[in-house]
Amino acid sequence: IYFLTNLFRLEVKWGHISMVEAERRLLAHALLDHSNARFILLSESHVPLFDFPTVYSYLTNSTKVYMESYDEPGGTGRGRYKRGMAPTITPWQWRKGSQWFEMDRALAIDVVADNVYFPVFKKFCKRNCYADEHYLPTFLHIRHPEVAAGRTVTWVDWSHGGPHPSRFTRMEVTVDFLRWLRGGTTCEYNGKTTTVCFLFARKFLPNSLTRFLRFAPKVMGFG
Repeated sequence: IYFLTNLFRLEVKWGHISMVEAERRLLAHALLDHSNARFILLSESHVPLFDFPTVYSYLTNSTKVYMESYDEPGGTGRGRYKRGMAPTITPWQWRKGSQWFEMDRALAIDVVADNVYFPVFKKFCKRNCYADEHYLPTFLHIRHPEVAAGRTVTWVDWSHGGPHPSRFTRMEVTVDFLRWLRGGTTCEYNGKTTTVCFLFARKFLPNSLTRFLRFAPKVMGFG
């Protein structure tokens, strides 16, 4: 597993195609090591919910990749499609999803090698398009819909609305909250129902680290 956390020295702007360019560069670099079989994008505000052996087994044994790719009516979904993208990308192929992806080697190679859809995004996906929320979901839907799990392995809280998810401070990290994150929902994994749906969670502020370190051995299985 290769954890993509470093955006090198490419200048990146929020919601801009440069974010996708950075992700593709990260994947290209990680692919140079042939032992890397799975690739997951994380940020500085991510926290692991399980120990490394659990995460490794979950991902390497999975038959799917974990990336959101859904059709969303309205201005924040279909409304961001640019007509100039047709006929390469049609409105019916346009998809949305979180940028926090997990993918296998075959999909990573295809993303890095893409010289069909990425140039179209680079040319037309500007201003209110937000390429980081649409390029990979659209690419996955067009090229490899059969491998999509239809979900991500990163938990975030969008219940308060707005363009960004909720942020969590030190005192919000409790034993009950961590236990809920680790098993408070159900999903499908390799054709079976499981309560292990999220391997990571965000957005946690730096001051929450001391609470994680306190609870990790008891709740999260860290040594």
